Amino acid sequence: MTIGTAVKMSRMRMRMSWVGIGCVGLGLGALQMGVAQQAPQPAAATVVSQPWRNAALDPDTRADLMVKAMTLEEKIQLVHGSGWGVLRPGAVVPAGDNGGAGFVPGIPRLGLPDINMADSAVGIRMAARESRYATLLPSVIGMASSWDPAMGHLYGAVIGRELRDEGYNMSIGGGVDLIREPRNGRNFEYASEDPVLSGTMVGELAMGVQSQEVMGDIKHYVMNDQETGRNTLNAVLNERAMQETDLLGFQIAIGMAKPAGVMCSYNRVNGDYACENKYTLTDVLKDQWGYKGFVLSDWDGTHSTVKAVLAGEDMEQPGDKYFGAPLQAAVIAGTVPVARLDDMVHRIVRSMFATGVVDHPPVRRVVDPFEGRDDARKIEEEGLVLLKNEGGVLPLASGSARTIAVIGGRADFGVLSGGGSAQVDAPGGRPGGSEWGVPVYFPSSPLRYLREQAGSDAAVSFDAGTDVAEAAKAAAKAQVAVVFVTQWMSEGMDRMTLSLPDNQDALVEAVAKANPNTVVVLETGGPVSMPWSAQVKGIVEAWYPGIGGGEAIANVLFGRVNASGKLPVTFAANDAQLPHPKVTGLTPETGNNGMDAGAHHGKEAENFTVDYNVEGMLVGYKWFEVKDRTPLFPFGFGLSYTSFAYSGLKVAEGAESVSFTVKNTGARAGDEIAEVYVTLPKSAGEPFRKLAGFARVSLAAGASETVTVPISPLYLKVFSTQKSGWERVGGAYSIEVGGSSAELPLKAEVSLAAE
Repeated sequence: MTIGTAVKMSRMRMRMSWVGIGCVGLGLGALQMGVAQQAPQPAAATVVSQPWRNAALDPDTRADLMVKAMTLEEKIQLVHGSGWGVLRPGAVVPAGDNGGAGFVPGIPRLGLPDINMADSAVGIRMAARESRYATLLPSVIGMASSWDPAMGHLYGAVIGRELRDEGYNMSIGGGVDLIREPRNGRNFEYASEDPVLSGTMVGELAMGVQSQEVMGDIKHYVMNDQETGRNTLNAVLNERAMQETDLLGFQIAIGMAKPAGVMCSYNRVNGDYACENKYTLTDVLKDQWGYKGFVLSDWDGTHSTVKAVLAGEDMEQPGDKYFGAPLQAAVIAGTVPVARLDDMVHRIVRSMFATGVVDHPPVRRVVDPFEGRDDARKIEEEGLVLLKNEGGVLPLASGSARTIAVIGGRADFGVLSGGGSAQVDAPGGRPGGSEWGVPVYFPSSPLRYLREQAGSDAAVSFDAGTDVAEAAKAAAKAQVAVVFVTQWMSEGMDRMTLSLPDNQDALVEAVAKANPNTVVVLETGGPVSMPWSAQVKGIVEAWYPGIGGGEAIANVLFGRVNASGKLPVTFAANDAQLPHPKVTGLTPETGNNGMDAGAHHGKEAENFTVDYNVEGMLVGYKWFEVKDRTPLFPFGFGLSYTSFAYSGLKVAEGAESVSFTVKNTGARAGDEIAEVYVTLPKSAGEPFRKLAGFARVSLAAGASETVTVPISPLYLKVFSTQKSGWERVGGAYSIEVGGSSAELPLKAEVSLAAE
């Protein structure tokens, strides 16, 4: 046992109280792994004889050299893999398989390692199966609420760090899909309704993953914006709108991170499956954007051999139904050119060299849960959004409330997490790992931390909230009532409505009627409606807050941390305000497990169309602006325990950047997120403002700072279908700056020539 390992194990034993004796993730198998296990290395003589081992060469050259040395069978071996065990029933699990979602065997004679992939949208999935622990981070939408690229990078670095510790060398997280459908069950895995915010934050996330010498991934490419019918639906959207919305988010993230993989989605896009769509995979991703990594299918998202390969898919996952023997036969027959197969393999091998997984393979060691928890708490503290604070009811430490009633949301036990392939196993949870379709709470009790911060001279009671009348009685006895409400979301399901489930609206209304000082904490996967919003004093959006969530929530409620997050998505007042008042294809018959639109209920899957041309480019806040509809809470909105003022807007030549001054006009330190929006000339045909940049600024009370925000030239352009490219129209450009999409006190107009 090394000294470092001994110190780490001692640290764990000293601090085990927060996870409990029954921690599944820190099982004996993990704790007894005293000596790090280094992957076996080729003999020195082999290294000398293989020129691709020269780390001084660029990744493309190294990949070319290796591909030339491969046999046809070895090439075919690399373009498909197994998932969760064996390739087919009865087969033996490969020795190098790490037990994750995907495995591609390497080529030992060439020194090419295996690829071990793990679901890792918000942390590593299925760790408990191997008696391992993984940190549950806040949801991606919660991370994006920080509007802090540094938090995006940290988020990815935590995932990458723990993937390496657990023996994986590829992440299959990185969701960029825009929140077109706010009832989508996977919105907690995504970042925003805006392509600039989504692309920037997830781009940083993917960069963070790859900073740990782990291959990163960007998904689900593209238009995977709802779960209902996702395996069969046809997402329809015109080319310009797609380029300026959904594709733009991917373009930004991929351009920033240069990820090893891009995962094509299940759905059809304008008629063709996303994994055999030549326009999106080759014309746009590889040709227009110059992407050098590989395209892998979502699991069982491959539908053909020749069409998929020629369209641009490079790896089938999992299985070899299409990219195994059928692909080899197609190459021999000439229906798939050898050059195309070589390109597929080159992209995979190049990515392995570029990210360092060949030269610096993972070394298994015990994950440090305390470092992960602290990082998760920090991200959550920046992403919590204060939506209402009437009469200064928050922070609690500033008032005279000595009796507090905490109600609902299992706040006595922990915090909610999202389900599906993003589900991380909870410490002390179900032996063998989480069960699909069952909500999982993590042991980070908000009640515990609220009691700690309230102090011994305060009385903090708890009521489960299961009986509305009893909850109201408990609230009436306290000076302040804090109600926790939850909305569980998961892959494989969409919500029928924005309303909270399980009669929680009635719970909040009853508590608010009984106690005038009611604060609501939301743990949700996305936007929800709040018919009671006018009746309560405070509202805090905590999203799914992660393993450090209970403490982070208490820190914000008591003011140890100043609230600073802002909404990355519009909160509609009700479903009728949305472009699609009902989720397309979601009916009482399909229920909440409609990936095949009813096939799970004894019916054949329906191939229906989701017409996104209804809103086109008007995603989220742009829809509300153009349609003159007032949302419950606008995009970019979030309050603070202090206040800020803006002044002195200046626009650089060519609108390459803007500068302005932000002053903290309040009595305490805080962070402000300054947002920059641009409205193009009328000739552009876009009668709405759109986000063009942002900056997070930390200011002491009374301090001010001049902030400069660069504006990418791309964000001032429109996509021309005639030219198949971007162009800037000439005319007057309006630039606005402020604290949300609905509050922009600074405005300037500049004239720009056409480009």
